[in-house]
Amino acid sequence: MKLINKITIGLAAATMLFVGCNSTNDAAPAKQAEVKPTISEEQLGLRKTSLFQEEVKPAATQYSTNYAGSGKKFERAFQDAPPMIPHDVTGLIPIKIGDNQCLGCHMPDVASSMGATPIPPSHFTNFRPQSSYAIKGENTSSEKLAHISIKKENRLVGARYNCTQCHAPQSETELAVPNNFKPDYIDPDGAHKSRWNGSRMLEGLDTTKAANK
Repeated sequence: MKLINKITIGLAAATMLFVGCNSTNDAAPAKQAEVKPTISEEQLGLRKTSLFQEEVKPAATQYSTNYAGSGKKFERAFQDAPPMIPHDVTGLIPIKIGDNQCLGCHMPDVASSMGATPIPPSHFTNFRPQSSYAIKGENTSSEKLAHISIKKENRLVGARYNCTQCHAPQSETELAVPNNFKPDYIDPDGAHKSRWNGSRMLEGLDTTKAANK
């Protein structure tokens, strides 16, 4: 009798285990992350068209064809703005090391005879001082200290050599959106002349503790 009970209990346990395994296998698979649909370029923004198929035609532009030394000048866009190049630059750019044709007309010693605007004194001044922490660990950069390089040079300083990093030829075209900007010059002749010259070039540079000792 005991043997029969043991067999019955064993069969019951095996049955429960078998049913449990089947129940686990028949369970619904885990829900996968929802994949959101890809948004095409046609659905982005307000265009509703592909950026690769859109034909953008900028307004036609014409750079000055005046010869160098013609005397034409543009008013500055704002006070002390780098003046625009009023003449044709064909063959003059790009500027390269050892090949800067702008200097042939705009160097101060020849500009007058060439009818060109002379390069200002600021372009012959080194405004990149060498800092030194040798004196009590303080920054000794100042134009008042003899070893500092804020001083006049006999040549065009390297930072000013590439003229077209600030000066660009003027383009003549019709803008799709009109430019209503009106410059307010600080100086009466600000439209044609910079006020950044003479002692004004060094204003505000004496800012270190060591310079005031």
